[in-house]
Amino acid sequence: MSFILNIETATKNCSVSIAKNGETILCKEIAEEGYSHAEKLHVFIEEVIADAGITVQDLVAIAVSQGPGSYTGLRIGVSAAKGLCFALNIPLIAIDTLQTLASQAKVSDGKIIPMLDARRMEVYSAIFNADLETERAIQAEVIDENSFKDINETVYFVGDCAEKCQPVLTKENFVFLEEIKYPSASAMSKISFDKYQKSDTVDVAYFEPYYLKDFMMAPPSKK
Repeated sequence: MSFILNIETATKNCSVSIAKNGETILCKEIAEEGYSHAEKLHVFIEEVIADAGITVQDLVAIAVSQGPGSYTGLRIGVSAAKGLCFALNIPLIAIDTLQTLASQAKVSDGKIIPMLDARRMEVYSAIFNADLETERAIQAEVIDENSFKDINETVYFVGDCAEKCQPVLTKENFVFLEEIKYPSASAMSKISFDKYQKSDTVDVAYFEPYYLKDFMMAPPSKK
């Protein structure tokens, strides 16, 4: 019996799940305008483990969202995952944030394009088919009226960019699944179990989140 703890903190959603053999048995999450990861993450971890009726010693691996996404959110999630892996001497599994987001769209055809906000009209995006196979790798791009215009199949957009992208992406085959706004740790369960079975893990000591762009510190405001 394989219990895996999944941690998703790449966006405003602080999300933690426990999965057994690839099936989510418990998930706790909260998405707030102000990031609450520092306050909520360790509480959620303790609660899902206790509520699942297991102990940390029952975990066979920890899976964490690797990005792209919030610099601070990713650092908090990865630090927590690494600490648990070191303490328990179990493997660390890195999950592509956009793959998790895309997997929440349950469609049978067309393309799935997960997008996460990257300021102004820029987004982090990738393209998947309905079988969740990657058709275009992750990249940061500026969205305009010509974006994805060469795709003639139905395109399902998921993520937190609907409000700013819908007025620009207006082709008839474009569908915004607005209810799927943030990636959830619940959707990581199958992905992390598949990786665990293949021993597709990362080095706990050297793993770093995938920021995609260099972190930019805003200059101090002038008084």
